[in-house]
Amino acid sequence: MAALGARGAAALLPLRRRPRGPVPVPVPRRYRHKEKWAATAPRIPATRLALHHFDVTYGPALRERWAAARAALLCEQKYGALLNSFCSADRVTQELELLGATDFVSEASQRARRGAQEGDGGCREGSGEGGTAAREETTTRAETSPLLRASASSNIKCYTFPRCDVTRFRPARPDVLGLLDYYLLDAASLLPVLALDVQPDDFVLDLCAAPGGKTLALLQTGVCGYLAANDISVSRTKRLHQILHSYVPKEMRETVSVTSYDGRDWGQLEGGTFHKVLVDVPCTTDRHSVMEEDNNIFHKRRTKERQMLPMLQLQLLMAGILATKPGGEVVYSTCSLSPLQNEFVIERAVEIAETQFNISIHIEDLSHFRTLFQDTFSFFSDCRLGELVLPHLTANFGPMYFCKLCRR
Repeated sequence: MAALGARGAAALLPLRRRPRGPVPVPVPRRYRHKEKWAATAPRIPATRLALHHFDVTYGPALRERWAAARAALLCEQKYGALLNSFCSADRVTQELELLGATDFVSEASQRARRGAQEGDGGCREGSGEGGTAAREETTTRAETSPLLRASASSNIKCYTFPRCDVTRFRPARPDVLGLLDYYLLDAASLLPVLALDVQPDDFVLDLCAAPGGKTLALLQTGVCGYLAANDISVSRTKRLHQILHSYVPKEMRETVSVTSYDGRDWGQLEGGTFHKVLVDVPCTTDRHSVMEEDNNIFHKRRTKERQMLPMLQLQLLMAGILATKPGGEVVYSTCSLSPLQNEFVIERAVEIAETQFNISIHIEDLSHFRTLFQDTFSFFSDCRLGELVLPHLTANFGPMYFCKLCRR
């Protein structure tokens, strides 16, 4: 009776609901483990860190232009073909023109001459002393244009496809002497070389030369009296040697001095020696940083290196200034959109040169580059010092910042 009473009482209790879904299978003790979150949690890719950093810093600086530049940075880059004047280029020129490519350097030069002639024609309508003065001013301005003087004495030819045309260039081919017919590069990287305006017999220093595109462009001018190409990295200097061997005849290669010194010490090694100095400094390489994980400066282990970049850039620019003769010129360039690596480095270098070395620096106005190359590149018109090429989907070159300083 007692047992029956117990069963009756149990029947009055509410039934337990069985859990929905599969019944968990007990795991044997020997297979149990504690998850190691520190080791197994996925790390944030360096490319994503870079893009977040750029959103925070470039968005306010570029304002409404940042969205277009951001989209372009995340798309395939556009290239230009720098013709090698040391090999027979007639066949290559015809081939590229049949494909629709044009030499943007010579086109800009012709546009500048036409503009000067049109301005001169407008002045002819004036009469008397005022008209004569205006004509003389126009002629002088045209003759002294850095681009016109550079193009008149150089052999730089770089072919690009028109805006919105994403045709790719074929790989370079060797001629009968084994020299490659052209060098593929970001066409915007030629603008610092053009701004440097190398004149016949100038002593020229490329302070951070590797991998060698700008050094090759300097040689294409055909007017360097002496060219020193330096890079602190021995491995990158080997790459520079390979470029010179692939594009430049032996007799010309022997006139180039390739070294692997720390560029920050160059002012002490050969101070006051050069007429022209190109300082293409290490930077955040914005396009690479948002596209490639390999050798990305936004890796956590390279945080300190990235934070020290503006200081390194300032030291290299100061070394370039000290390496020039009085009256010499320096072009500073980066492939970054960062004001901290661009305008702020320029301002600080000018201040240090005047206060610590008693060197007066004049920053040259390069705004005419915007007019001359507006059909090829997209410029940021609000850049305070120097010029900045913005990536854009219709003209996906850059980023490229460049500024010219004249030592007085």
